[in-house]
Amino acid sequence: MPKSKQKPKFRLFSAVLATVCIILVGDAVAPTASIGNSQYIWWIIMLIGFFVPYGLISAELGTQYPSEGGMYTWVKKAFGEKWAGRVAWYYWVNYPLWVASLANLVTTYLMQMLGVEMTWPLVLAIQMGYIILVSVLGVLRISQSAWLSNFGAICKFIFMAGIGALGIYVLVTQGSANPINSWTDLLPMVGADGGFDFTGLGFVALIIFNFLGFEVVSTFSDDMDNPKKEIPKAVIVGGLLIAVFYLLASFGISVAVPLEEIQASSGLIDSYNSMLVTIGASAGVIKAITVVVGGMFIYTLIANISSWNFGVNSVIAYAAEDGTFPKSWAKRNKNGVPYVVSIWTGIVGAIIAIGGIIVGWKFPEAADLFWTFFSLSLVTLLLSYLPMFMAFLKLHKRGPAVKKGYWINGGRIKITLFGIVPFLLILVALFFTLFPEFNVAMFEYNWPLIVGASIAIIIGEIMVWNMSRKQLNAKSSSRKRVKARTSR
Repeated sequence: MPKSKQKPKFRLFSAVLATVCIILVGDAVAPTASIGNSQYIWWIIMLIGFFVPYGLISAELGTQYPSEGGMYTWVKKAFGEKWAGRVAWYYWVNYPLWVASLANLVTTYLMQMLGVEMTWPLVLAIQMGYIILVSVLGVLRISQSAWLSNFGAICKFIFMAGIGALGIYVLVTQGSANPINSWTDLLPMVGADGGFDFTGLGFVALIIFNFLGFEVVSTFSDDMDNPKKEIPKAVIVGGLLIAVFYLLASFGISVAVPLEEIQASSGLIDSYNSMLVTIGASAGVIKAITVVVGGMFIYTLIANISSWNFGVNSVIAYAAEDGTFPKSWAKRNKNGVPYVVSIWTGIVGAIIAIGGIIVGWKFPEAADLFWTFFSLSLVTLLLSYLPMFMAFLKLHKRGPAVKKGYWINGGRIKITLFGIVPFLLILVALFFTLFPEFNVAMFEYNWPLIVGASIAIIIGEIMVWNMSRKQLNAKSSSRKRVKARTSR
């Protein structure tokens, strides 16, 4: 049977749309808009300091070292299995947390769209259904589920462009809900009193999260005809589209909703409602648009996770083969997709979601569960990216691994800045996410995040130590067998 019959190919058009579907995440737009008017300067800083270097680095590493292992493979080639194991652990542990946060978001949006309150059994049923669905979709190759990510990207284009267009109309006809009263309103890290405000650095993490996912595109290389050309093109074209639509959506929300009223878990629908009321739309029209937009948004929560599935699962399967995770997690189905890891991700995500439902049921006054899960997911995800930029510096120094792969040209200063600046921005993002204020009172509300991150780090180190111990024992046993044979 011809190879093309055995495995459908993933074309450049689909690769661009998959890039958009992976990185353009609607659930992070409202939290970013909550930054206020200084977000526009933050976007410019982060586009130059993080987005461009990160995208080009992912294109270089993805074509010079093509592998479904993605970041795991790159870090392993640069620093060995221990650091690669750490990357894999943080990359995975964020995933069930993110899945649980999105399951919570699905029920939040359904209640907002339909204007009803759900009982906890119904909330449980819907969230479990969501987790089961994305887990099942996780055992498909990206080329098999391209239609899902393609339509997901189109839905994101529609509702993000829509909110941007409404924002422009409201701004011209009614003015902004968050007017720019002076040029200092645009400056990052400037407090209400005009003084320097370190807490503004906590916003770095939100914007970085909006940009993450380029390395996932490199895991699609086996499904592409010419990954050396198609991956860089997908990164560049997709990156430009992502930047435009993020700016449009965050601008629309900032224009429509007063800063103090922006909700992390429902800002998108709030903005549509507010702007439609402002322009005089009827209650029926508002309801219809809310349901359509909310439906598209929920669909993108399915498509987004499905697009990430293959990349995350492939990284974990490679790590399982080296002993970081159970060997069974490396098992693949007939299409070459790791399926055991997808099952376990779903199980852990379901446990987290159930815990969240119980907390919300017993303690209705508890903080927004979406934001709780999202914050811990964000911290562990950012931890997984730190070694990648150092690996780039080391691997780039060795020279091209393949002649036709993408290569970032430039002198030592440029290449060093490409690796160091994103690395430092992630460090800043991590620190100010964990410690947003320099006072004891901060621990009263942020201790769950600090404790959760600490536990994740400790477990990761135990896993890496256990992997190293197993490998040493295996090498020792091998040497003994060789010695026994030679002594005979």
